[in-house]
Amino acid sequence: MGRVIRAALVQAKWTGDKESMIKAHEEYARSAAEQGAKVMCFQELFYGPYFCQVQDPEYYAYAESVPGPTVERFQALAAELGMVLVLPVYEQEQPGVLYNTAAVLDADGKYLGKYRKTHIPHVQGFWEKFYFRPGNLGYPVFDTAVGRVGVYICYDRHFPEGWRALGLNGAELVFNPSATSRGLSNYLWKLEQPAAAVANEYFIGAINRVGVEDLGDDDFYGTSYFVDPEGKFVDGTGDAHEPELMVRDLDLDLLTEVRNRWAFYRDRRPDQYGDLTAP
Repeated sequence: MGRVIRAALVQAKWTGDKESMIKAHEEYARSAAEQGAKVMCFQELFYGPYFCQVQDPEYYAYAESVPGPTVERFQALAAELGMVLVLPVYEQEQPGVLYNTAAVLDADGKYLGKYRKTHIPHVQGFWEKFYFRPGNLGYPVFDTAVGRVGVYICYDRHFPEGWRALGLNGAELVFNPSATSRGLSNYLWKLEQPAAAVANEYFIGAINRVGVEDLGDDDFYGTSYFVDPEGKFVDGTGDAHEPELMVRDLDLDLLTEVRNRWAFYRDRRPDQYGDLTAP
């Protein structure tokens, strides 16, 4: 194998409170590091329940600044473990201005920046417009100790434009932390991200929480996975019902092989796509 990175995902159940959820993820990160992982991503809104099943302003209390207390806590852990961490959190930019965000921390603990979820759903069981403004930071790709990492969050995955923007910005590995329910989109889960990985010629790490939470009937079905740029799952998917830490080796040399084979970036025709960006 060539340029190989060991990467980790974790799918978790809601523990009942924020502090125990944070502690659980600290332990997941330590376990991943013990297995040699150098980059890891948690699930969407990792330290809370998926409160978007209801519309209740009490859940605004989960929001905090980014960087802020939780990000700074994991900066110290990232430096201790020598691991790149992607933390999906609830961000308060200022009172009343809230985003669904992921912070990216380098292996020395440095805060590299953040991505804000661009596409915000508002349908039964996923009342996200009550909690989040649409992201406004574009599609950043972060130079990390393991390579060029991007983030796309949950509902974003249904929109191909962002996947392509991340590829054009140089992404080698894109994480898609999610909270997606068995009855709604399960049939798309193993279709969309592999297709995006092929079309954009990079690795994707797709993370989904597990279980039914007290706030609603959404049954989060896990089955997290890494998929390579040929659309193949890397050593299978996670469990459909139980928490699981997944550690996988990703051979980034495959990116060059695939891009030389297909040359999708060479053959694209942006001069013909103007109508796609019209409102």
